[in-house]
Formats: sequence, structure tokens, C-alpha cells
Amino acid sequence: MKIKDIELANISRYRAELMGAAMLFIILFHVPLARSNEFFGLRRCGNVGVDMFLFLSGIGLWFSWMKNPQIWQFYKRRLLRIYPTWLVMASLFYMSRFDWLHGNYIDLIGDITINWDFWLHDELTFWYIPAIMMLYLWAPPYMLLIQKHPFYRWTPVLLILWCIWVQWIAPLHQAVGHIEIFWSRVPIFLIGINFGEMVRKGTKIEGAAIWMILIIFLATFSSCVYLEQHSHGRFPLFVERMIYIPFTITLILMLNRVFRRTPRWFNRFCAFFGALSLEAYLVHDHFVMTYIIPYHLGYWLTALLTIIITIPFAWLLQRGIKLIMKQ
Repeated sequence: MKIKDIELANISRYRAELMGAAMLFIILFHVPLARSNEFFGLRRCGNVGVDMFLFLSGIGLWFSWMKNPQIWQFYKRRLLRIYPTWLVMASLFYMSRFDWLHGNYIDLIGDITINWDFWLHDELTFWYIPAIMMLYLWAPPYMLLIQKHPFYRWTPVLLILWCIWVQWIAPLHQAVGHIEIFWSRVPIFLIGINFGEMVRKGTKIEGAAIWMILIIFLATFSSCVYLEQHSHGRFPLFVERMIYIPFTITLILMLNRVFRRTPRWFNRFCAFFGALSLEAYLVHDHFVMTYIIPYHLGYWLTALLTIIITIPFAWLLQRGIKLIMKQ
């Protein structure tokens, strides 16, 4: 029996569902769990949700770029999608914790506007937002480059080498090693942009390739679980994030096959949650989960309550920002 071809167009078809799954993985990653727990390594693998976001964002940016390759329009759309929501949530977070008598007002403004403590000191409260905004800034020059010179699609390989330099070449490590969490995610973002044209054109991979995809998925997934369960804290994290690159791509291809078979209500839930991913990311950890954790309800109940409470808050935030922007 011939195995059906793998349609890369499904990455676009199920993009919202995949974003929802990525957000669920991130919430599961953020829920605290003791290192001694047998689920610890698996829970840590939820961190791959960030890489899924970046890969899918890269593909989405390519689609947007091909429809309207105007640099300033591109920046305007990205800015309006992220920045108003960021300003609201960053203001609520940082201003509520600020010492209005003795605090550093310049630092407060820097954190609210561009989260500059991430860039200066690796402050990770909302690190994904300044990181993705920086990647959006870099995306048009990269897309122009690979359109004119397709060979430069190999740039992610150079970025992997850069991650190695940043980790083990002392002057570079001292200068920019503190934002390793950013550098190690740049390759998967650029690979997402590279994938964009294949997804847009509906490129197919022969069905027999599913066995190689499955082998790579199991090999990378099991490697990450083992490393986190048995060696957490004893190896540079960028090493695992390099494993995340094939893990992310094969996981997305596997999830596409899952979403083809799951009930419609499940797909709709994941797609709905995926459409709220920005708002859910900003809300779930520091505005919801932090108030549930003190009750010590256990891992799964904490995760479930966080998801249930985050969804309406994220929806209200999204609706509120849209209403404000229309005025």
C-alpha cells in the first residue's frame, strides 16, 4: 500500500492549530515541577513550543512578504500586531512592581518600551517579545537577500556556527553570551522563512519519507528528554536548542498528520488558542499562574487551571486592543 505524500501546504493549513499546540507546550513547560519527578525531562521539552512559534512565524512572514513586499508596510503590520498589546501588559507588570520613590525611571521606560533589561542583563520575564521584534526587524533584509541570491538560504548554518562561537570563544561569550537564548533561536526562524516558499507552492514529499521523519522525531525527542532528565544544568543549553531544530520541524510534520485525524472540536479549540497565542503568552505566566502556584494544587491541575483562566483573559485583551486601535 502506497503511503500518501506529505504535503507541506498542511503547515499553512493547520498553522493556527500548530500555534495553539505550541502555546499549550509552553504553558506545560512553565508549570513548576520538581527535578526528581519522572516527568521532569518531558515537561522541559515543552520549551520546543518557542521554536515552533519561530518556525511558523518565519513561514507566515514569507507568505506576507510575497503578497506585499513593501518593507515599511511589513514593519507597520508587525508593529501594530505586537506592540500595543506589549505596551499594555509590560506597563501593568513593570509599573505594579516599581519603587516610585527610589526606582530608576529610565530603566522603567526601557523595560516597558523595548524590555531592554533582556538585552542588557538577560532578564527573561517576557524575553520572547523583544526577541521576535528583533527578528521581525531582520526578516525583510534576509528575504530580499535570498530572493536575489538563493544560495544565502544556507545562512542558518552560519548562525549555528555563531552559537558555538558565542558559547566557547571567551571574548564573544563575555560580550553577548548572556542572550544565548536569543542567538540559539535565530536559526530556526530563518529556516522557517526558507520553508515558506515550499509551503506556499504546496511542495510534496514522497510518503515513504515519513519513516525518516519519524526516526528523526523520535531520536531528537528522546535525546532532549534524556538530557533534561539526567543532565539538566550540566550542559550548555544551546546544544539542546540545536537538537530542537530537527525536533521542531519533524514535530510539526507529525502534528499535521494528527490534526488530519483529530475531531473537529479539538482542532477548533487549538486554532482558537493559537489565534490568542501572543496574548496568552503575555498573560499566562505572570498574571495567572503566579497566583495559582501558592495553592500547591499539583502539576496537572495547575496547568489546567492556568489554561482555563488564561483563555478568557487573553481573548478580552485581544478584543480590547482591537477596539482601541479602531478608534
